[in-house]
This record gives sequence, C-alpha cells and structure tokens, in this order.
Amino acid sequence: MCEICRQFICPSACPNAPAPPVFSKCYGCGVDILDGDDYYDIDGDYYCEDCIYERRKTAEVENV
Repeated sequence: MCEICRQFICPSACPNAPAPPVFSKCYGCGVDILDGDDYYDIDGDYYCEDCIYERRKTAEVENV
C-alpha cells in the first residue's frame, strides 16, 4: 500500500504513480510525447503542441 495515497495502485495524481508510457519523441525538440498527450502527425513525423505553437504565424499583408 502506498504511504502517500493509501491505495494499492496509485492514481495518476499521486507522486508515487508510475510515469505514463512514452508514445514517441517530438521530431522538432526531442521531448517525450507521453500516452494521453496531444501531438501532431505531419508526414509521419510527430510534433508536440509546443513546437507547433512556436512556429505559428499570422498572415499579414504589408500596405505600401
């Protein structure tokens, strides 16, 4: 039994809970994409949300 959460199988909120399994690594930054994480599949390469967000641009036409 866990000394912190007092359960035999620790829930995910317990600090003693095992880490979720790794699904893949982000092609952009190399961080682990864990089971349950959102990610982007671009031509078979997996990207984390942070990498996609950092590369996001807004189209603006310059007035001359």
